[in-house]
Amino acid sequence: MNETREHILKVAFNLFLLKSYKEVTMAELVEKTGMSKGAFYHYFKSKEQLFLEALKHCMSSITPDFSIFDKNSLYEFYHQYAVYQNRILNSLQLYGDDLDRGLTVNYYSLVFDALKVFPSLREKLLEHEQNELKAWKGVISTARKNGEIRSFMNDEQIAKVFIYTNDGIAIRISLMKDCSEDASDTLLELWDSFYMELKG
Repeated sequence: MNETREHILKVAFNLFLLKSYKEVTMAELVEKTGMSKGAFYHYFKSKEQLFLEALKHCMSSITPDFSIFDKNSLYEFYHQYAVYQNRILNSLQLYGDDLDRGLTVNYYSLVFDALKVFPSLREKLLEHEQNELKAWKGVISTARKNGEIRSFMNDEQIAKVFIYTNDGIAIRISLMKDCSEDASDTLLELWDSFYMELKG
């Protein structure tokens, strides 16, 4: 990606996190980038266009590549995933110099704002959700076949427990601005206990 475009996207995303989509103005965006109005508008013609691209850029950078995780062991898969998720939270926290962990939660607010302005974004989110569910179900199915786990729950139910606890903990820790709790430690504490139950 062009360095100037990348710079604009990061500055814009930081402003949208610190304030909100409605509060940020194009004049403020131009000023914060340190660019001339003409140069800025060469890349982005409207706040709507910039908002959508900045959000998509962030989403693509934090969406996990499930192929990098061990698929032969559920235990290894979720341990690697927990570490990865903690890096994601930190990347949101450090996406700009003005941000702190307490503002990570604004990412979720931005997503909700974007869904109102761009309903088509829901399709991208649903696609990610299906890919995530598929990855978890795949490793859970392998773990069941290999005798790693035994459970009356079906693969999709087990996958959703892992996914939904991850989502909930990410939001909870983001909300607790002064909390020193580490997301991966909290996830692993719960997931290890759940894993022991699955082993029977």
